Amino acid sequence: MHPTDFTLRGAIDALNEGIITSVELTQAHLDAIAALNPRLNAYITVTGEQALEQARASDARRKEGIAGPLEGVPLAIKDLFCTAGTLTTAGSRILGNFTPPYESTVSANLLRDGAVFLGKANLDEFAMGSSNTTSAFGPVENPWSRANDPDTRLVPGGSSGGSAAAVAARLALGATATDTGGSIRQPAAFCGIAGIKPTYGRCSRFGIVAFASSLDQAGPVARTVEDCAILLKSMAGFDPKDSTSADIPVPDFAAACARGVKGLRIGVPKEYRLEGTPPEIEALWEQGLAWLREQGAETVEISLPHTKYALPTYYIVAPAEASSNLARYDGVRFGLRVTEPGSDLRDLYERTRAQGFGAEVRRRILIGTYVLSAGYYDAYYLKAQKIRALIKRDFDEAFGKVDAIVTPATPSAAFGMDEKQDDPVKMYLNDVFTVTANLAGLPGLAVPAGLDAQGLPLGLQVIGRSFDEETVFAVGTAIEQAAGFTALPRLRAGA
Repeated sequence: MHPTDFTLRGAIDALNEGIITSVELTQAHLDAIAALNPRLNAYITVTGEQALEQARASDARRKEGIAGPLEGVPLAIKDLFCTAGTLTTAGSRILGNFTPPYESTVSANLLRDGAVFLGKANLDEFAMGSSNTTSAFGPVENPWSRANDPDTRLVPGGSSGGSAAAVAARLALGATATDTGGSIRQPAAFCGIAGIKPTYGRCSRFGIVAFASSLDQAGPVARTVEDCAILLKSMAGFDPKDSTSADIPVPDFAAACARGVKGLRIGVPKEYRLEGTPPEIEALWEQGLAWLREQGAETVEISLPHTKYALPTYYIVAPAEASSNLARYDGVRFGLRVTEPGSDLRDLYERTRAQGFGAEVRRRILIGTYVLSAGYYDAYYLKAQKIRALIKRDFDEAFGKVDAIVTPATPSAAFGMDEKQDDPVKMYLNDVFTVTANLAGLPGLAVPAGLDAQGLPLGLQVIGRSFDEETVFAVGTAIEQAAGFTALPRLRAGA
């Protein structure tokens, strides 16, 4: 077996048994990055020397009988997480030279548990996008390709496309990611891997560059559902530095994967049967429900009547919060500064923000500023918040009848880099199945479950009750085992 072919669980077992060292495992991934990253562009920054230093320290600790839960495991860190002493760009020119002096809580938790950081993964600029083509450092390529059109470069999904592509291409055993409207689950589905957005408040947001503060949530992407469970256990936990962090115990998520689904009631929302959904997505959904019934679960049709308002609600709330959060990038305190001799402070602001932000970020700032402006706040933002409350109420009522909800993860397989770029609304529609979980603050897991006619991965989504990731992992594992998804992308280490 090539060292990059381990699952995260398999790598931990191999390290514990002395089959491989962290240095060997880390070097194999660094070699894979050197070979494939020039094409895939999954990493913005590769921290090779630092990674090997961490790996050597990990091997030394293991020899002394000290081993954390992730001891010696090489991971990618989405370049939205601040990492002390390492460039953190958020995929934007305006932060192109920013090296934070502090560590995000999530990445600090991973380091505490022995993880090795390979580098910073590419992303849509400030996490704004569904394709990972808006990064100031260039687009990320999906390692998968169409069977009848292998030359068309496909998107990995966004905004966590670099994280997902790195895991799928065997350039990391797992990766951190963030999800504001589907940015973990959509790229996971596009790249044929697993990814979970936990309940809002499960993981600290301290040290994560903000997009929309009431929606953003960190989570992992990895090759299997169990791998995601292992990573989430380390990432999660109460943090007094984050006022939205939940002070509740972190369960053993990996143990929950083995629970099974016998006796569970699985909700099937009729509003997710959208007109125009490809037949193969519908067929996969029905197959997933059949797999769960075969394992002893009961499927129940439910209604989430305000689902049809979720996308427009999201694209009012998220840009509004973004316009507020991104006001701090003014060229004065940190990051890019664009000025000319004799210019005043207003000119500094305008030049810095015009040159520092890309087109999609500028678009969302303008939308957000508009819906928050005098005369429009009540008509747009306030109304959107009321609808958001109704969407959450729909889920509360549904979870009075069911234990989990299963839906498609995306409305299509990965698309070509040039196929939707000219229409922002078409791009926004990629989040149609995922945004509701963010608006309601619920956990959502994407699981690879099949291939489309062109051999591209398709995923199913499991949504659970607030802070009931354990049931989500149990249902996700049941789907994963029944699907037996073993297909691999064409571009990957060890191929």
